[in-house]
Amino acid sequence: MKKVREEISAGGVVIFGNAILMLKKYNGDWVLPKGKVELDEEFEETAIREVFEEAAVKVEIIKYLGKIHYTYKNSWEDNEKIYKTVHWFLMQSRTIHCIPLKEEGFIDAKFIHINRAVDLAKYTDEKEIIKKAITEHEKTSPSK
Repeated sequence: MKKVREEISAGGVVIFGNAILMLKKYNGDWVLPKGKVELDEEFEETAIREVFEEAAVKVEIIKYLGKIHYTYKNSWEDNEKIYKTVHWFLMQSRTIHCIPLKEEGFIDAKFIHINRAVDLAKYTDEKEIIKKAITEHEKTSPSK
């Protein structure tokens, strides 16, 4: 019998100036910071904690961007199917300094120019959430 599990995560599109925080995994994929919601934790708390844990960046939430759903197979657990929901937030950092958490499989962390972040992101759903974050950011930031 196939095992099915539900997972809920939260993460952030972190903006500093005109750049977005991206993390590079060992396999070369560039992704946004996110992680599993812990017991008795609000989505906002998870997103803030995960950004700090994965990139050592302190952030504040500007706005909820929405959620995405996808399914994947956990190859470690006899092809267990996992239904994942990720809640995304637009966030702001006060610093451009970031440190990738090697224990989580990240070899690099950097703020990528807003115009390059969408192309660099590995996954289509993350590309879409980055586009949405850029649109929201442009609405809220003072025009130049």
